[in-house]
Amino acid sequence: MTSGVLVAGIGNIFLGDDGFGPEVIRHVPRHADDARIRMRDYGIGGMHLAYDLLDDWDALILVDALPCQGSPGTLHVFEADFAGLPGPAGLDAHAMDPAAVFAGLTALGGAPPYTVVIGCEVETVADGIGLSDSVTAAIPHAVAAIEAATARLANREV
Repeated sequence: MTSGVLVAGIGNIFLGDDGFGPEVIRHVPRHADDARIRMRDYGIGGMHLAYDLLDDWDALILVDALPCQGSPGTLHVFEADFAGLPGPAGLDAHAMDPAAVFAGLTALGGAPPYTVVIGCEVETVADGIGLSDSVTAAIPHAVAAIEAATARLANREV
């Protein structure tokens, strides 16, 4: 039996577009009838995600805000590359960026599962609740990307 796919929304809802991950998770239809898929808003709880990843998931879909490369609201979907990650380090209970989460996971004795990142280029990460219009417009596309990725990953041979 496989552990399935964990879909993790990460980001700080108090910093504008950084709250993209949690907001997208709120819009994804629940997969109540599919025990292979678990949706969770981790917010800024990086260590909670690291601990949950110790449960030996088959795959992780990480939904997060990305630095702007010139086109706010642009959605990117890619496989995470763990080759450049540093080795085990001390645990930082407040770190939320993916590299810190995976370093914490490694320090706990775990290894990251196959990971797909669904990220959106931010327009602003200034103090304040709510996404910019350009990032809000990317939410339906992110939801569709999650649905496509979960369908593919839930049926993937491990």
